[in-house]
Amino acid sequence: MSASTRTGFGRILVFVYGVFALAATARALVQLATQASKAPVAYSLSLFSGLVYIVATWALATDRRRVALVTICVELTGVLVIGTLSHPSDIDRASVWSDYGNGYGFVPLVLPFIGLWWLWSLGRSSSPG
Repeated sequence: MSASTRTGFGRILVFVYGVFALAATARALVQLATQASKAPVAYSLSLFSGLVYIVATWALATDRRRVALVTICVELTGVLVIGTLSHPSDIDRASVWSDYGNGYGFVPLVLPFIGLWWLWSLGRSSSPG
């Protein structure tokens, strides 16, 4: 029997994803409710990232590895694409993934790599030797 995505180190990962799900979604909802006309694209991207974090949290917490893998790959793609296309001068219109997650201590850049490593390591531990 293979290890669950929600045990051991996975508990920490689920917690961190949960924090980002809450932070990104709440931030985006407040921004869209109060300042939507200032930067609708950036705030919508933040809401999208929050939804991605929600699905990743759920998938990791319920051991849905394929969903977690797809979601984390979407997250990584989003961070890399938005991070590459954003400019530091856009700080007043930053999304969660702008400047590779600079506003969040670059955790959005590192987190998908850790998530993919965790899924890979679980897959390796459950495969026959």
